[in-house]
Amino acid sequence: MCEKVWYQHYGNDIPKTIDLDRYPSVVSMFDEAIGRFGDKTAFRNFGATLTYKQLDAEARKIAAYLQQVLGHQKGDRVAVMMPNIMAFPATLLGVLRAGLVQVNVNPLYTPRELEHQLNDAGVETIVIFSGSTGTLAEIVGNTGIRNILVADLGDLGNAALPSPVVDDRLTGAVPLSSVLEEGAKRDLAPVSLSHQDLVFLQYTGGTTGVAKGAMLSHGNLVANVLQFRTFVGGQVEDGGELVITALPLYHIFALTVNFIGYFLAGAENVMITNPRDMPAFVEELKKHKFTMMTGVNTLFAGLLMTPEFASCDFSRLRMAVGGGTAVQKAVSDRWKAVTGRHIQEGYGLSETSPIVTFSPPVSSEFKNSIGIPLPQTDVSIRGDDGTALPAGEVGEICVQGPQVMQGYWNRAEATAEVMTPDGYFRTGDVAYMSEDGYFHIVDRKKDMILVSGFNVFPNEIEAIVAELDGVAESACIGVEDERTGEAVKLFVVRAPGSEITAEEIAEYCRKNLTAYKNPKIITFIDELPKSTVGKILRRELRGL
Repeated sequence: MCEKVWYQHYGNDIPKTIDLDRYPSVVSMFDEAIGRFGDKTAFRNFGATLTYKQLDAEARKIAAYLQQVLGHQKGDRVAVMMPNIMAFPATLLGVLRAGLVQVNVNPLYTPRELEHQLNDAGVETIVIFSGSTGTLAEIVGNTGIRNILVADLGDLGNAALPSPVVDDRLTGAVPLSSVLEEGAKRDLAPVSLSHQDLVFLQYTGGTTGVAKGAMLSHGNLVANVLQFRTFVGGQVEDGGELVITALPLYHIFALTVNFIGYFLAGAENVMITNPRDMPAFVEELKKHKFTMMTGVNTLFAGLLMTPEFASCDFSRLRMAVGGGTAVQKAVSDRWKAVTGRHIQEGYGLSETSPIVTFSPPVSSEFKNSIGIPLPQTDVSIRGDDGTALPAGEVGEICVQGPQVMQGYWNRAEATAEVMTPDGYFRTGDVAYMSEDGYFHIVDRKKDMILVSGFNVFPNEIEAIVAELDGVAESACIGVEDERTGEAVKLFVVRAPGSEITAEEIAEYCRKNLTAYKNPKIITFIDELPKSTVGKILRRELRGL
């Protein structure tokens, strides 16, 4: 790889390459961590804990059940549909130990979304949270599902914790407790795994069409974990981390960073099952001197607006990692004022395992940037004709590196559409690289608004509006306009107790934005539609 301008920020501490052969699989990473940190607490949820050794013992029972009782062979796909509960990490490690491919499923999916994903992945077995069984019952007859294993809130933890009942239409569903009991009687046959073997089918959100399964290999995940660890260096202390995991583990961000990456570091991981209950979330945070947490912009903003958050203990906080959507400077500034640290922003996608760029540890200020590429990662900003653009020019982010997926499951044409002739993955995100090598997201291509021939990007407007004290959050879309083709429509959620007016917002925009970027319509709304991760869903605002 030729010398890149961003290497100037690597200094002497960040190597430009990683040792891809250090681990043959994700399971070998787990094995090393279990050997090093066996008696340390690995996961904590609803007050219950599992050590690294205990987690592995339970995972081996699940693996043996999948392999010896259900007869699964290496490479079979197993769907896992649950929130952040103790059963999730045990199931994941069990699925991987059996040499199977985990299909991560959002537990809040609609029946239609679930049916598509199960059929597309060719799944026969699902491990599902009891509270999601009603959704499965609606469509199970239209799928190839033969085995239903059900996890409760209290499994592998606080057994007295009440859990939703299993839908009675799912006859033959097996409780996870029975899986563990039966699996303990069986011997697990070792499975040889390599970088080429698939580890996850990670489905995209389907915002640009039907959801597609990104094929992520053991090599992809090993590479991305090592890239991240190599990049952040001393910001992660082996055996000394306490991680807050509020983002769902079925999402690739938390899956790679919070779970696999920090598992390798011997971290204690506090899983938050329902982060939308902000007061309860803050009460849990107050119990811990946490060192790291990940989030999206709306999560950080929500915590800052929650009473008692400022009374949490931030004395050991080393890193707050923002991704998924753009982190707004106004939110990061408020976060630093309360916690003492800025949010370190990164960028990635399901198709890149996920991390592509990250803010380097040496940066003590918020740069309104997604950072610089990780080691052994090349990022190229390209025009519509595929030509690489110079610094400062806006184009599509294209990525090449060992973390890029193997393609979309059973979708050769869709894979070809997102790969350039020279082997770069086309992300669909629009950005530019500044002269110093930092990358700056502009927006998603599909969210761009065309006003009188000028490109308007919602992120820029939303970041300006976020500076107003009376605004909790906002989102804007393009609407038809007879004179300008499209016009900007801004949706605003007022901060608690605020009486900010549309004219006040419009005046602030006029002072800070070029005329064609100013919102023509400002609408107040009680709540913005969001994904389960907290991404604002602009597409659902259309028609309001």
